[in-house]
Amino acid sequence: MLAEGRRAARGLARLALALVFPPTCAGCGGATMDAGALCPACWSSLRLIAPPLCPRYGTPFAVDFGGPPLLSPRAISEPPVFARARAVALYDAVARRLVHRLKYEDRHDLAGAMARMMAASGAELLAEADCVVPVPLHRWRLWRRRFNQAALLARPIAQTAGLPFEPGLLARAKATRSQVGLSRAARAENLQGAFTVPRSARPRLQGRHVLLVDDVTTTGATANAAARALLRGGAARVDLLTFALVAEPLG
Repeated sequence: MLAEGRRAARGLARLALALVFPPTCAGCGGATMDAGALCPACWSSLRLIAPPLCPRYGTPFAVDFGGPPLLSPRAISEPPVFARARAVALYDAVARRLVHRLKYEDRHDLAGAMARMMAASGAELLAEADCVVPVPLHRWRLWRRRFNQAALLARPIAQTAGLPFEPGLLARAKATRSQVGLSRAARAENLQGAFTVPRSARPRLQGRHVLLVDDVTTTGATANAAARALLRGGAARVDLLTFALVAEPLG
């Protein structure tokens, strides 16, 4: 009886909160039925990534060529350090607003909904992963921002999949300048030596398949640098899961 009373009280509290602060669309701010959900217009505008796609970078092809999966020209000419990457959507207007609200407007309430979409898009990777690791921030940037958006996404993804959440397996060894506006080559140079596996964490990393989580994949430089550090630290394989991907369909 006591447990039922508590559940009823929580239900009434949520109802009262919804009456005072009606749920709004995470993309445009319009009215929705559920907090953190997207309205029909924003949902239809979200450019979801679905097969056919490059098995390495996860970039979608405009044409289904049939047969076995084909590598994109970039995957052939610039093979990534990580094994496979997947993302929910292309980094267009709606996806950009969701990421920016989570990252810059302290909309931590969006992390759960975004993580659920990521878990669905990365189901194949999660099924083969041993643990989930967020891309870390340097301690000074973490102090200024007060949170790591990658960790906000990675924790519920790990919980959904029943996998260990292991933020301590990877550390940001140096404070790099912002990647915004840098070329692909400059991004890679900026991130040289940026990540490390703490010595105390190396025994826990040995031979594990790591799912690396971040909010956006732009050129892949950050993921490559992080994956390289994890592999050098003893990981058997590193896959990448992000919410958005900066890429145009290839075909």
